[in-house]
Amino acid sequence: MLQSIVHLSRLARAGWALTREGAFALMDPTDLPGPPAFAVRTGKLLGRVFGRRNPKDARLAAAFARLGPSWIKLGQFLATRRDVVGDEIAEDLSQLQDKLPPFAETRARQAIEAALGRPVEAVFETLGPPVAAASIAQVHKARADGADLAVKVLRPDVDRRFRRDLETFFFAARKLEQVDPQARRLRPVDTVATLARSVAIEMDLRMEAAAISEIAENTAEDPQFRVPRVDWNRSAKRVLTLEWIDGTPIADRAALIEAGHDLKALGALVIQSFLRQALRDGFFHADMHQGNLFVDAGGNLVAVDFGIMGRLGQKERRFLAEILWGFIRRDYRRTAEVHFEAGYVPAHHAVEDFAQALRAIGEPLRDKTARDISMGRLLTQLLEVTELFDMKTRPELILLQKTMVVVEGVGRNLDPELDMWTTAEPVVGDWIKRNLGPQGVLTSAAEGASNLGRLMVMAPELLTRGERIAAGLADMARDGLHLDTASVEAIAREEARQSRSGRIALWVAAIALAAIAVAVWW
Repeated sequence: MLQSIVHLSRLARAGWALTREGAFALMDPTDLPGPPAFAVRTGKLLGRVFGRRNPKDARLAAAFARLGPSWIKLGQFLATRRDVVGDEIAEDLSQLQDKLPPFAETRARQAIEAALGRPVEAVFETLGPPVAAASIAQVHKARADGADLAVKVLRPDVDRRFRRDLETFFFAARKLEQVDPQARRLRPVDTVATLARSVAIEMDLRMEAAAISEIAENTAEDPQFRVPRVDWNRSAKRVLTLEWIDGTPIADRAALIEAGHDLKALGALVIQSFLRQALRDGFFHADMHQGNLFVDAGGNLVAVDFGIMGRLGQKERRFLAEILWGFIRRDYRRTAEVHFEAGYVPAHHAVEDFAQALRAIGEPLRDKTARDISMGRLLTQLLEVTELFDMKTRPELILLQKTMVVVEGVGRNLDPELDMWTTAEPVVGDWIKRNLGPQGVLTSAAEGASNLGRLMVMAPELLTRGERIAAGLADMARDGLHLDTASVEAIAREEARQSRSGRIALWVAAIALAAIAVAVWW
């Protein structure tokens, strides 16, 4: 009981912060149960009286920033989960900046000495003041062995504070599942668990170092892409030391032009680098926004901040390739079957019905050229429609979709005329050839003699599929793929109407509205 009171008091504090920032204005209480609906209406009223005049599209971001590091991380995480919070709230939270005042340099020195077991002067020739500070760590510029270094240091007591707040998030998620059965499909407890795992990895800087090392190995032969070198001798669980990157921020178009860089080539490089990581390697930088990308003097794209990474198994990569291929070929039956084969759509649904829903997405593709197509948006629409067929949340696909949207935005900021399909074709085409064409069959055959008989039976079909893929890619590159969003948006509106109650109720718990406290005690 006492612990519940503690959690409820924290939720009430969060509810007041939301009220002060006017965040309740984003919420529609129409389909909520009685107590939460009453609380949202009350919050709207109090917000009009006591609220600050924040921009309408940044009210939640302001509230989360005010609540502190744990809530900033929660807000950033939920911004990637449009399936949970909806588009409007996700757009608001996407503006949340993970920037906090730095902690004292003396405490940073103490943390470095404790982590590395040596005095700072024995590790670095110089250690400067913090140059950047976020919710989990801050960065200092240092020098050792004649080279400039970036030293990332965890905030003091950050793990204790996150652990405390995560307990409250779990409390809210569990109560939500109790009071709103409709929200269970969105798996609020699992959503918080995913956040907890992500935070745990971010707070062990050895994991980030390992991610950088793995990406460096995977991309060693990739053209014009690199990551900072890890200084393992000066790194530990709470301290990460990397090569200092001198480069132009990719968001600074004027500086890139002045330095003589080709913006169109850079836009293509961003897209292709991401796709190689996701499709070829199954391990990708999942936070490739403009603040984490630089261009060095040699024109190389340099990525930093590897705290958030995504992994895709072979099944997920094959699934993505097959559904994209199905849309290209207008083979909606096959695209539907792939969802069922992967276990993403429950078997009690009819393949024909799901294929019909996919056709509503795919047929309008014929009305736009390839230049107008967003791969990220296509995947977003697909995930929206699958909710109608009880497809459970797939965190790995949501993270991929979020990153793809961000990467496309970076690429098109550099080159507004960027043609995603032409840009992606060398990478996607190579993956399809290696995995779905004849070469993929040979690779699979080498994995085990037990599959030999099956492969011999399937060989003619697979060879034909490889030929169809090659022909289809050629047609796509020549004629372009066409798309129009009218019918897709109609489906999305209907889906949003049907699931609005569940989404808002989950949001009530996820952002810890004081309303949930009322609902719990009702």
